[in-house]
Amino acid sequence: MKAIYLGLCAALMTGAAAFAADPHAAPGAPAHWEYAGETGAEKWGSLSPDYQLCSTGQMQSPIDIADGFQADGTPISLNYNPSALNIIHNGHTIQANFQPGSSMTASGKRYDLLQVHFHTPSEHAKAGERAAMEAHFVHKSAEGKLAVLGVMMQMGADNPALESLWTHMPSEAGPARDIAGATIDAKAFFPASLKYHRYMGSLTTPPCSEGVNWFVLDEPVTVGQAQLEKFAAAISANSRPLQPVNNRLVLKP
Repeated sequence: MKAIYLGLCAALMTGAAAFAADPHAAPGAPAHWEYAGETGAEKWGSLSPDYQLCSTGQMQSPIDIADGFQADGTPISLNYNPSALNIIHNGHTIQANFQPGSSMTASGKRYDLLQVHFHTPSEHAKAGERAAMEAHFVHKSAEGKLAVLGVMMQMGADNPALESLWTHMPSEAGPARDIAGATIDAKAFFPASLKYHRYMGSLTTPPCSEGVNWFVLDEPVTVGQAQLEKFAAAISANSRPLQPVNNRLVLKP
């Protein structure tokens, strides 16, 4: 544990940052974090030197998308294929990992689809209001750049695209599992319109790395009450507080 060493550094060096020791973390493991409490979102930046951007970053996510600047831009194109279901409860969300072969194209750049995970309530807000849930489809380019496609989910009818995931949702944290005979169809999650707001942001969890291309769809889909309650029973509220927009442009092609 580095608490004593870092405490001495803080005492000896003006302006040196002392980071909280994490009693839950194994030696060499990333610092433990949660959304609330002593290791909650407001304190992420102090938990580890690796998490400093959570406090000091100027391009953090999520944000309130109140409006956007009209800009030229090409529609996003989704080239998704059904994938065998690999699911994990990682202690912070429910995540499904996709097999290689699915991708998104935006502004002529291809991003391969890696995984989808969920937050409740939604992380992004629209004019100050958050939806019941938000799905994040995480993609990565050949150069290693991340692009996340956010789909807002409002209360309404049950969402058929969630059925396979929710049927096999682990109730407790554990390793990823392949579900024999089960598939996930990413295309089924999306609304009819793929119009979006775009901005440059960050991961919404530690280490809060910046340089993430965010595409948040304008049109929501629905999530049913029972579906939301099942997720909430497995995962408590897991949304980061809204972050300052600062000098960033939010674009609406």
